[in-house]
Amino acid sequence: MEFKDKGLNSLADFGRNLNQEILDNKIDPVIGRDDEIRRTIEILSRKTKNNPVLIGEPGVGKTAIIEGLAYRIVHKDVPSNLLNKTIIELSLSSLIAGASYQGQFEERLKNIINEVKKSNGDIILFIDEIHQIVGLGKNSGSNMDVANILKPLMARGEIKIIGATTLNEYRLYIEKDQALERRFTKVLVNKPTEQEALTIMRGLKPRWEAFHGIKIHDSALIAAVKLSERYINDRNLPDKAIDLIDEAAAKIKTQINSAPLELDEIKRELQHLQTEKAALDSEKDEKSQKRLASIKDQIEQKQKQFDELNNIYLAEKKQIDQLTNIRQKIEQTTHEIEFLQSEGKYEKASKLLYSDLPALNKQKEELEIKLNSEQSKHKLIVDSLSENEVADVISRATGIPLNNLLKDEKNKLLHIKDRLLEKIIGQDEAVELIANAVIRGRAGISNPAQPIGSFLFLGSTGVGKTELAKQLAIELFDSQKALIKFDMSEYMEKHSVSKLIGAPPGYIGYENAGLLTESVKRRPYCILLFDEIEKAHPDVLNLLLQILDDGVLKDSQNNEINFKNTIIIMTSNVGAKALLENDKIKAFEALHKTFRPEMLNRINEIIFFNKLPEEVVKSIAKKLLKELEVRLSTQDYEISFDDSIANSMVEQAYSDTFGARPLKRWITRNIENQLAVMILEEKVLKNHPYKIKYNNKKDQIELAK
Repeated sequence: MEFKDKGLNSLADFGRNLNQEILDNKIDPVIGRDDEIRRTIEILSRKTKNNPVLIGEPGVGKTAIIEGLAYRIVHKDVPSNLLNKTIIELSLSSLIAGASYQGQFEERLKNIINEVKKSNGDIILFIDEIHQIVGLGKNSGSNMDVANILKPLMARGEIKIIGATTLNEYRLYIEKDQALERRFTKVLVNKPTEQEALTIMRGLKPRWEAFHGIKIHDSALIAAVKLSERYINDRNLPDKAIDLIDEAAAKIKTQINSAPLELDEIKRELQHLQTEKAALDSEKDEKSQKRLASIKDQIEQKQKQFDELNNIYLAEKKQIDQLTNIRQKIEQTTHEIEFLQSEGKYEKASKLLYSDLPALNKQKEELEIKLNSEQSKHKLIVDSLSENEVADVISRATGIPLNNLLKDEKNKLLHIKDRLLEKIIGQDEAVELIANAVIRGRAGISNPAQPIGSFLFLGSTGVGKTELAKQLAIELFDSQKALIKFDMSEYMEKHSVSKLIGAPPGYIGYENAGLLTESVKRRPYCILLFDEIEKAHPDVLNLLLQILDDGVLKDSQNNEINFKNTIIIMTSNVGAKALLENDKIKAFEALHKTFRPEMLNRINEIIFFNKLPEEVVKSIAKKLLKELEVRLSTQDYEISFDDSIANSMVEQAYSDTFGARPLKRWITRNIENQLAVMILEEKVLKNHPYKIKYNNKKDQIELAK
């Protein structure tokens, strides 16, 4: 239907004909959602209250359902009462834009209503974000808005309107106006299951392949659904999975249309050599002439290599362009077949279906085989989308390192204990317990509705509690930035709860986010370290109960934050004195006096950190000295430390009460300070080997001869 030809000037200016866009193949096909489309058809077929409103969370496919209805109308797959209907999407923003003088907006709306009335019910208006009609067009001189203008017309059945809005906006705007609400009939659009989302995406796959000019493997679709559901928590299927595939496909499309990295590197090398050749052309000395001859040989070799690769690239690009054209023809032919069948032109449709389409499919298969054949072994262009590219997009969107998704995690997890033991010395039992809990969580045996793991580290200061948390962050997330630390001595007052989840309504700072909830919202895959948990106010611990039990927490603005992909570590000095005496029974008694049973009952593992024996402390001292050697080597100082220094460190710095932390201070005071002076005095030079000993009598370091 052409608007202007039918005298529908206002609808042409402010509306979009969905039927025509279906005919022009501008709208993607709608797969599934049969129940919702059928319910919408039933409501439109009613005598009264025949105005459906689709409500659901953002991204679940409300607008797509209306496009699916338009698709069925165009293809005559609807009851006879809807056969000749046209769905017009009304743009409210266009309607109000430029209405500069009073009454102009109302005049535009009146013209649209008159045009809809003249169609004798053949035009159905679709208003996306229909909550906007409440208050739209209201001015100081009148209380008449779009909602109040439309209500009597809807009540009399003079116009049919389909609306779409979210649950929150429906509650905030439409439910408040009871008269408006009762003129609509609700159609609840729920989030599709993973299987339904996968079916939708498989239906869209040919359109993506034709648009982007690449092949999309089914494994990529499965990965998009599963990974988006696991790692993107603030959006809904199928929208988030569709976005993943679209972005990953766009990335490959960009790479196809750009020179391959291998070719680009050779081109830059050639440019560099050409520049050097131009500089040497004017030199007459023998050395320059030899270098010039060498450069000319290199240029000749590189140019030959460039030409060979460029020919391969151009040949591959030509084949991919041909394949893209064939995919687009297949997609257009399929659309034409559907249209001809709906119009009853079966002879033309059968010719396309049984002659043209098989020929195109055969050409497509032949080209795909040619591209992937042995002759095309040295491929410069990646023209297919697999799960790897989808994982890469997820990685960039969420901040999870790519190798955490793609490398063989079985080996990584099985050896996590060994790698932690290399870095955490003397706490074998603690390392084993935390490694086992992490393996259970990653293997999917632990409860998926709770955090990956929750641990309470007990022990005196300086025995490795915080260090273990840091090393665990590096092992699981490849970065210490994934460790988010909260010092619970800052949360000793009752009101400090608002720091974590945000201030309640009516209080100053309500619009600001909470530190805990915002940190996890921005980085959902992290280790949360609550240091010295016994110092926190009981109300703060109550928040942790909900996180440990359900894996979720609501902030002050009622947003649900997902903690199911976090590891929660709490440290405490409770029972430290008993642990120094190796009395775990007394340590447990102290623990039960400090923390309530419901708190302790929700923690996966309570881990005791032992007192460090002398041999272990010596090993830690040697490890710290080795780290200093590595730091110095990055600045070209070849320094090694005598083993006797470790003995001196243990004798002078270690105590059971303070643990291993004083060892670092001893190194700073007794080695780094003196070594810095030696470097400035040029007693220690770069690229010269030195061995350093410690003189206990003089309390200073000495360079060994």
